Amino acid sequence: MKGKYKAVLALLLLLTLIPLTLIMTLGLWVPTLAGIWLPVGTRIALDKSPRITRDGLHIPELRYLVGDCQLAKVTEAGLSHPSRWRLNVGAIELDSACLAKLPEATQSPAAPKTLAEWQSMLPNTWINIDKIILSPWQEWQGKLSVSLTPSLQQLRYQGDKVTFQGHLRGQTLTVSELEVSAFEQQPPVKLVGEFTLPLVPDGLPVSGHAVTTLSLPQEPSLVDAEIDWQDNAGQLVVMARDNPDPLLDLPWEVTRQQFTISDGRWAWPYQGFPLSGRMGLKIENWQAGPENALVSGRLNVLTQGDAGKGNAVLTFGPGKLSMDNSEMPLQVTGEAKQGDLIFYAILPAQLTGNLAAPQLDFAPGALLRSRGRVIDSLDIDEIRWPLAGVKVTPRGVDGRLQAILRAHENKMGDFVLHLDGMANDFLPDAGRWQWRYWGTGSFTPMHAHWDVAGRGEWHDETITLTDLSTGFDQLQYGTMKVDSPRLILEQPVVWVRDAKKPAFSGALSFDAGKTTFTGGSVLPPSTLKFSVEGRDPTFFQYKGDLHAGAIGPVRVNGRWDGVRLRGQAWWPKQSLTVFQPLIPPEWKMKLREGELYAQIAFSAAEDQGFEAGGHGVLKGGSAWMPDNEINGVDFVLPFRFSAGVWQLGTRGPVSLRIAEVINQVTAKNITADLQGNYPWSEEDPLLLSDVSVDVLGGKVTMQQLRMPQHDPALLRVQNISSSELISAVNPKQFAMSGPVSGALPLWLNNEKWIIKDGWLTNPGPMTLRIDKDTADAVVKDNMAAGAAINWLRYMEIAHSWTKINLDNLGVLTMQATIAGSSRVDGKVGRVNLNYTHEENVFTLWRSLRFGDNLQAWLEQNTALPETHCPEGKECEEPQ
Repeated sequence: MKGKYKAVLALLLLLTLIPLTLIMTLGLWVPTLAGIWLPVGTRIALDKSPRITRDGLHIPELRYLVGDCQLAKVTEAGLSHPSRWRLNVGAIELDSACLAKLPEATQSPAAPKTLAEWQSMLPNTWINIDKIILSPWQEWQGKLSVSLTPSLQQLRYQGDKVTFQGHLRGQTLTVSELEVSAFEQQPPVKLVGEFTLPLVPDGLPVSGHAVTTLSLPQEPSLVDAEIDWQDNAGQLVVMARDNPDPLLDLPWEVTRQQFTISDGRWAWPYQGFPLSGRMGLKIENWQAGPENALVSGRLNVLTQGDAGKGNAVLTFGPGKLSMDNSEMPLQVTGEAKQGDLIFYAILPAQLTGNLAAPQLDFAPGALLRSRGRVIDSLDIDEIRWPLAGVKVTPRGVDGRLQAILRAHENKMGDFVLHLDGMANDFLPDAGRWQWRYWGTGSFTPMHAHWDVAGRGEWHDETITLTDLSTGFDQLQYGTMKVDSPRLILEQPVVWVRDAKKPAFSGALSFDAGKTTFTGGSVLPPSTLKFSVEGRDPTFFQYKGDLHAGAIGPVRVNGRWDGVRLRGQAWWPKQSLTVFQPLIPPEWKMKLREGELYAQIAFSAAEDQGFEAGGHGVLKGGSAWMPDNEINGVDFVLPFRFSAGVWQLGTRGPVSLRIAEVINQVTAKNITADLQGNYPWSEEDPLLLSDVSVDVLGGKVTMQQLRMPQHDPALLRVQNISSSELISAVNPKQFAMSGPVSGALPLWLNNEKWIIKDGWLTNPGPMTLRIDKDTADAVVKDNMAAGAAINWLRYMEIAHSWTKINLDNLGVLTMQATIAGSSRVDGKVGRVNLNYTHEENVFTLWRSLRFGDNLQAWLEQNTALPETHCPEGKECEEPQ
C-alpha cells in the first residue's frame, strides 16, 4: 500500500509542478511557440519574463523583430477578462523602416477570405493603447481605443495633431470625426463621411462619399472639399466659397494594377500671385506596396505677370518611392512670370534614398535664371544660379553654390556681382557654408566706379565676415570731389546666433583721400574707424572716431535696436587754425586764433526720421585778410533738429559777439541773438534781437526782427559821424562833418518794400565843403549856376531831413531838404536845398560814383541862395 500512496503522491506533485514550471518559464517557451505561427524570418523577444497576477497576465516588455530590425516594441501590456477580453498597453513603438523587410505572406487555404468571415472571428474585446509612436513621424503619436464584436467594430485615436473616431458595421464604414492639424497656427482640417468596403478586404472601398471644410493658410475665406466615388472611379473637388471655379478637381480611376489621375486641374488665385495648371499621376502595381509600385506623372504651372504668361512643367518618373531606397528621376523646365520678373528653369534631378530622409541630386545642366525689374528703378539684366552637382537632403544643402548678377539702375548705374562658395550639409544654423564674393559697378550721379570683394562663412550658429574691401575711385558731386573712399574690415564681423548667448561684434574703417571743392577748399585725407558689439545686427552698440588731418577727432558712440539709431558725438576743444585748409586760397584769409568745440545727440527711425540736438561753441576767433581783420569772435549755437525743422536757441539764444572788424570802416562790439524755428511759422516764429554795432563814431541798432514779419524791424542810426563816413568813402568832390541819426524801417517779406519811410537827420551842426576843382568845373560847364555855386563852396547845415525808400527791385529814392548858411567873401547867405535822387542800389554796389552823381546834380539843380548881410554893412547881390 505504501508504494501506491507514493505513486499517487508523486503524480499529484508532478501535475502541480509542471504548470508552475511553465508559468515561471513563460519568457523561455512562449517566443519559441509563437514562432510556429509567425512569418518566416520574424520573431518575438521577451527581455523580461511575463507574470500572472490576480488581475491577469502582465508582460513588461515584448519586441517583434524582422531579422535584426525591431519592427515593434510593446511595453507594459496587460491581458485580462472581466466581462470580455481586455488588452491594455502602455506604449507601442513602430519603425516604418522595418516594414520593407517583412517577407511576402502566403494565403492559407483555410484562412478567412471575406470581410464577414474576418468579423465573425473577432472576440468581444477592448483594446487600449496609451501611446502609439510611429518612427520617423513621432509628431503624429497618440492614444488608441478599440472595441471589437463580430457585429460592430469601433475605433478612436486621439493625438496632438490628429483625432479619429469611426465605426464599421458590416461593409459600412462611418467616419464621424477626423481632425488633422496639418499647418502650424492654422485650424485643423475636419472630415466626415461614409464608405462601403469590398466583400474581400484586399482593396479600396467600392464606394464612398466624404465632405470637409478647410481654412487655407494665410487666407480668410473657407473652402469646401468633397470626394465621391463608385466602383473604380471617383472625383475629388475643392471649391472656394467666393469663387465659382474649383481650386482642385482630380478625377481618378483605380484597378488592381494601376491608380490613375487623368487631366486633373488646380488653381491658386491668392496672395496677388495667381497660379493654375493641370496634373496627371499614374501608379502601377500599387497593391504591391511602395517598394514595387512604379510612379510617374506630370504637373504644369501657369503664371502671368506684366511680362506675359509663363508655363513651367514638372515631370517625374517612372520610378519608385520607397521607405528604404527611392529612385525617382524628375525635371523642371519652363518659365514663370511674376510682375516684371521672369524665371527660367532647366533642372534635371534624381530623388533617392529613404522617403523619411530623401536626397535630391541636381544633374549636370541644372540652371535657374531670372531677369526683369525688381523695383521701378532697378532692372535685372540676368541672374544665374548654376545648380549642377548640388545635393539637398534633410541635413541640408551640399555642393558648390554660385550666383552671378548683372543689373542696372536707370539713374545710378550698372553693376555685376559674383558669389561662389561651398556648402557642406548646410541649413540655417547647421552645417557649413563658405563663400567669397566680388563685383564692380558704376555710380553715375557722382561720376564714379566702385568695386567690392570679400570672404565669409556660416558655420552652425556663427556667421563670420572675414574679409571686406569696397570703395570708389572717386566721388564727384557739384563742387565737391572725394578721392578714393574705401571701407575695409579692421576686425572680422562675427554674428553668433545662439538663442541663449547671442553675440555680434566687429570693427571697420572708412578711409578717404583729400576732398577738394571748386573754390579751392581742401579737406585733408579723412578716416572714420568704428566698432560694433551687441546681440545681433538688429541690436548692437557702436563707437568710433572721425578725423581729417589735424581736424578732429570727433568721437561717436551709440546703439541700434533694430528700430531706432541713437548716438552722441563729441568734438573736443580744438584750435580754429586746423580749418585753414578749408579756406580757399583766393580769399587770402588766415585763421589766427580761436577755439572750437561741439557736442550733439541724435536719433533716427523710420517713423520719426532724423532728430538731433546739441550745441557748438567758437571762442576768441580771429582772422586776417589783406583789406580787413576780424578779432574776438564768440559764437554759441544751441540747436535741435526734428521733422525737417531747426529749433535754434534751445537753452538760450544763438549768440554772436565780434569784438571788432577792421576795414575802411572799423566796426566794434558787434552783437546779435537769434532764437526760434527755421522754417518759421506763426506758432513758432524766428526772432533776431539785440543787434548792435559801434561804427563811424556812432551806433547802429535793431531791437527785434520777427519772421514771419507783420511789422517793420526798426534799424536805428545813432550819431554816425559824417566825416568818418566821407573819409571811408573818400570822394574827392566834397567833404562833410557832423553827426547823422535816423531810423530805417526794414522789411524782408513785404511784397514791395525793403525800406519804407526811412529817415535821416542831423542832431547837431554839420558842414559841407565842395572841392574847389569840382566847383570850378560846375561854374565852367554851367555859367548860369556859376554865381550860385560859389555859395556852396562852404556851407553850414543847421537842419537836414532825408526821406529814404527802397523797393524790392533795388530802386532807392531819397528826398532831402537841407537848410543852412554859406559864407563867401565875408558875405553870409541862407541856403535851402531840395534834393531828390533815385538810383538802383544793385547797380550802385558795382560802381560807387557818388561824387560824380553829386556834381551832375549840382550842375542841374543849383539855385541862388537868399542874401543875408552882416549888421552895419551893405551887401551885394551874389554873383
